[in-house]
Amino acid sequence: MAGTKGAETSGRLVEAMLELIQARGYSGTGLNTVVEQAGAPKGSLYFHFPQGKEALGERAVDLAAARFRSLLADAELESAGPDEVIHRVIDVLAGLLEESDFQLGCPVSVVTLEMGAQSERLRTACGNAFESWISPVAEYLVGLGRSEEAARTLATAVVSAVEGAMIVSRAQRSVEPLRRTAQVLAGLLDQRAPVTEAV
Repeated sequence: MAGTKGAETSGRLVEAMLELIQARGYSGTGLNTVVEQAGAPKGSLYFHFPQGKEALGERAVDLAAARFRSLLADAELESAGPDEVIHRVIDVLAGLLEESDFQLGCPVSVVTLEMGAQSERLRTACGNAFESWISPVAEYLVGLGRSEEAARTLATAVVSAVEGAMIVSRAQRSVEPLRRTAQVLAGLLDQRAPVTEAV
């Protein structure tokens, strides 16, 4: 029972950290605010995360990565082809931006930009998160007949383009950059479109 309660508290802290990173950034998120938002007992943060803010930030990045992987998997299952997959994913991301009045962004890109040069632990977590999105996209494309090299090239371009479009959409307070990116990516993912092998 105690273990379950502890896991629930730890989960609330990670969830709160993730939400605050999205809204305020990593540097702008204080641990007292995390504890308050999580409704967790004082002192619980260092009990569950004795290594402090970086350890909690790492878990928040891992949670964000898992949620986006789930979004990708659901889109692949529900879609007839890669162009439909990308439109489904973009629809969800555009909805999140609009519902938050463009206040919430991708926490992985936020942490990368803020902490990538300062914390090897967080940089590694973010690098692993991006890889956890690129790899399944590449595997999906291989399943559709792409060579492994071409699939990897495309998958890297897709994840990079979507991340960039999220940032531009927030800056312009418009989902148009996301929508236009979806149009371009849908064309690239068309099975008939040639892809240059990486050198």
